[in-house]
Amino acid sequence: MTDVTVENERLRTLWKQYAPRYDRDMVRLERMLLDDGRAWVCGQVKGEVLEVAIGSGRNLEFYPAGISVTGLDLSPEMLDLARKHAAALGREVELREGEAHAMPLPDGSFDTVVCTLGLCSVPDHRAVIADMYRVLRPGGRLLLLDHVGSHHRLILFWQRLLEKSMLRQCGDHQTRRPFPLVKQAGFIIEHQERRKLGVVERVAARKPEA
Repeated sequence: MTDVTVENERLRTLWKQYAPRYDRDMVRLERMLLDDGRAWVCGQVKGEVLEVAIGSGRNLEFYPAGISVTGLDLSPEMLDLARKHAAALGREVELREGEAHAMPLPDGSFDTVVCTLGLCSVPDHRAVIADMYRVLRPGGRLLLLDHVGSHHRLILFWQRLLEKSMLRQCGDHQTRRPFPLVKQAGFIIEHQERRKLGVVERVAARKPEA
């Protein structure tokens, strides 16, 4: 097995344990960091949408009516939560279990790819961004919201200390900076901004037309 596959097996076990308290823990984090980030991302989607690392489905309430959403996640327990959330909202969504670095999806099959708080918790975020590029149609958009390594030295130092415990708890990296990898993957950047002293990043990018 590859290192990524081994790490994903570890993450499945961690998320099985963590899933029951995920939503409760997220309420405080979102209040502190995300502001209207989920609405910002979901309000820009068009056509057929893939949400990578959909988790418990916390974005579902923000998608416009009439949008087709497919959600992918590594954890069956988190997908169960997303299924319940979708049912409570009366929203149809296709939920699929799979690894984000090698998605079980055809090339060029989506108009929009969304990922919120997901690139921080995959083993190889470079490979995931490359696969996002692959599954997008030419001209399709990538919309990201994540916590990243701050450009402020003291905050980055604190993030590095926190990272050790978070990696053990749920595989959550605190110091990644995925934006350069989005450019390297071939995306055209349309929007990028940092918030909350550089800890939160929003990115909108487009796959070039064929």
